[in-house]
Amino acid sequence: MRIDYHMHFEKGSYDEAWAEGFFDTAAKRHLDEIGISEHSHTFPEFRDLYDHDLILDDSFVGRFQQKWLQSNKFKYTLDDYFRFMEKLRKRHPNVKTGIEVCNFQQQDKVHDILKDYPFDYIIGSVHFIHGWAYDSAEIKAEWDNIPLEDIYEWYTEEIEKLADAGEYDVLGHPFNIRLFRYFPDFDVAPYLERAVRALKKAHMVVDVNTGTYYRYPIQEISPYPDFMKRAARAELPIILTSDAHHPEDCGAYHDEAVSYVHGFGYAQVVRFDQRKRTLVPLS
Repeated sequence: MRIDYHMHFEKGSYDEAWAEGFFDTAAKRHLDEIGISEHSHTFPEFRDLYDHDLILDDSFVGRFQQKWLQSNKFKYTLDDYFRFMEKLRKRHPNVKTGIEVCNFQQQDKVHDILKDYPFDYIIGSVHFIHGWAYDSAEIKAEWDNIPLEDIYEWYTEEIEKLADAGEYDVLGHPFNIRLFRYFPDFDVAPYLERAVRALKKAHMVVDVNTGTYYRYPIQEISPYPDFMKRAARAELPIILTSDAHHPEDCGAYHDEAVSYVHGFGYAQVVRFDQRKRTLVPLS
């Protein structure tokens, strides 16, 4: 099957005409099934968690992140989301409802927010390292202020926390900390192995994500080969995703992702339904 479970409506609105563009592109790229995984910053239910975790002071990073939180965020409730997905489901019965949740420190509060909603899958993604949105080009200069070995350590710790929470089905775009081409001159194997062990213990799925290929300077699929070798050896299951934020990017570089994971011996992907997973042939 050709499936893409990682995409967002946030650049548009909960308008059926906007959303229909994702399905039109999916049909053009011969996808069998798609799922929407709205960012947790779409929903006001998560606002306090962002305020608690992010650097929001008068520093370079803090000033940017204050503006970021005020820009097109927290505009729909989770109830709004599920009502909109029900509308879409009338035309597209197989569409899946997911969510991508940031690596919040108060996982008990995340659980309380999510527990009453019938998601098909929940992606947990590391988007912040010690309160800094490391993937934001506008504050990329902060990379020069932190030793890269600290970033790898802190990033790996965040993966371990997400896995330990027991809340997530998928780890989003693992080790996308390469996205701005900051390459380590030290041995990263211990970090990769810790992450794989944590995912294996938590029975989590790896998000093989083309977003870093077409949206960031690194121009590579995440996770990169050194991680994928270990994931395959540990028999971690995978999904292939585009991380589309615009309709035209749905399923982007899917065929390249198929070829990529075939190189590590993968022949199946996960299909989700109401948090239950089945393995289906990869195509």
